[in-house]
Amino acid sequence: MPVAPAAIALDVALEAARAAGALLAEGFAGDVARPSLLGRRHRAEAKSNEFDLVTDYDRRAEALVVGRIAAAFPDDAIVAEEGGARGGSGGASARWLIDPLDGTTNFAHGLPFFCVSIARETEGAADVAVIHAPVLGLTFSAVRGGGAFLDGERLAVGDEPRLARALLATGFPTDRARGDDHNFDAFAALQRRSRAVRRFGSAALDLALVARGNFDGYWEMKLKPWDVAAGALLVVEAGGRVTGWRGEPFVADRGAVVASNGRVHDELLAALAEAGIPPSAR
Repeated sequence: MPVAPAAIALDVALEAARAAGALLAEGFAGDVARPSLLGRRHRAEAKSNEFDLVTDYDRRAEALVVGRIAAAFPDDAIVAEEGGARGGSGGASARWLIDPLDGTTNFAHGLPFFCVSIARETEGAADVAVIHAPVLGLTFSAVRGGGAFLDGERLAVGDEPRLARALLATGFPTDRARGDDHNFDAFAALQRRSRAVRRFGSAALDLALVARGNFDGYWEMKLKPWDVAAGALLVVEAGGRVTGWRGEPFVADRGAVVASNGRVHDELLAALAEAGIPPSAR
């Protein structure tokens, strides 16, 4: 099936992300009379475990985004976090990866670090990306080969060359309470070897902030493709580097990612290897 031009796909993704963002922002604010970066708390349900949450707003935002993408591109496949997947027509040549609310725990606790993340893949790699953080008022976008942007301003990764002076970001798997396949050892090691490590609770936003140069590097494991596909494209288009934990080519479906400004990448990979690469990141 023919694939819609990236520019058209980007426009639809931006419109869908902003519409979903408006829904999330309304739910976040609730009855608050004035704009605020702190919202109301929401009841959240556990999915696979008590750390893996979903709210009614996840489902409503997903229905909105999936509906718009499916209407615009009925032949494309869609994979969305809360189950709103569609197979598209047989032999679909494009796949959409949708996270309607990345940072659900933050949203449920009234914290503003959450976003809508939308990516389109063609030929096995993302070619369109949108990350929209409605309460923060930030909209990131990228088209493969066309650069990465924040609200129309072109992005470039930072220029820090040394891991010791780098600000990093990471996250932890929702099943971290069970077994040894987690990110704790790498976190402890990188806290010692970098300027600091932050944990914002949204993989998509972490990657977007690497693309903008706020973070110099980011790593995580046990992610889903909708968590990282859009953000990884942003980093690459902003001049950064994205790989697996051993430096192998990045594949969104594998769920393990290391992203950086490129300058600290090899040092970051070496530090992760020294700390011991968990089974799920190998």
